[in-house]
Amino acid sequence: MSDDASPLLVSREGAVATLRFNRPQALNAIDVHMAQAFLAAVKGLAADPGVRALLLCGEGKGFMAGGDLAVLSADPQGGAAALIGPLHEALQLLATLDLPVIAQVHGVAAGAGLSLMLQADFVLAAKGTRFNLAYVNIGASCDVGASWALPRWVGLRRALEIAMLGDMLDAEAAERMGLINRVVEADALPAEAMALAQRLAAGPTRALGQLRRLLRGSVERDLPAQLAAEEAAFQACAATADFREGVDAFFARRKPAFQGR
Repeated sequence: MSDDASPLLVSREGAVATLRFNRPQALNAIDVHMAQAFLAAVKGLAADPGVRALLLCGEGKGFMAGGDLAVLSADPQGGAAALIGPLHEALQLLATLDLPVIAQVHGVAAGAGLSLMLQADFVLAAKGTRFNLAYVNIGASCDVGASWALPRWVGLRRALEIAMLGDMLDAEAAERMGLINRVVEADALPAEAMALAQRLAAGPTRALGQLRRLLRGSVERDLPAQLAAEEAAFQACAATADFREGVDAFFARRKPAFQGR
């Protein structure tokens, strides 16, 4: 694990990498150092074939309160560029990887914290967690991919409501809307999130990557283009060792042992 003074703690448990946001004194608000550390960590994941799932979580009382307003207050435009640049670069790289992403959320996910949560493929949230896109409350539009992800998860009309009203949502409302997958008891959250991450890490990593990209890109394509993308993705999967293992396991009537290759 990284030095506890780091704004981002990186750890491994088997094939699962965990990125833990580590500014608990500021509810993990993103400052420039954290944004840069997040980009560096994602680049590290991209270079490590042994990582087959990613878990995002926050230290202390909450997942993430958003961008550090002290940075934006000192230099509104320059501070915004310094925060947004590395975060957006990291998310663009993360979207190209085969890694399923799980967000383990507790306390609060607001502003950029909610935006970042929305980029995950799966979100488990503790009972009592609060959610607020919040940007409009400081006179700003959104960043960190919220305008891309939010209408995909909840639909355009609901996305407009969440973004333009800036109201606080509780965990149950977030679950009903489709912002998160499910609400769990707070004391069970870490174990349930890790169990899901381990399950995904044991899956056919290349196939999971193709699936996440197909589904995320489907809104931009018409049917013929999506069918072509599906064929290309399937052919890529068919060339993997995991595909051969899956087929062999089917005929042998045993559980497949995928290796992520």
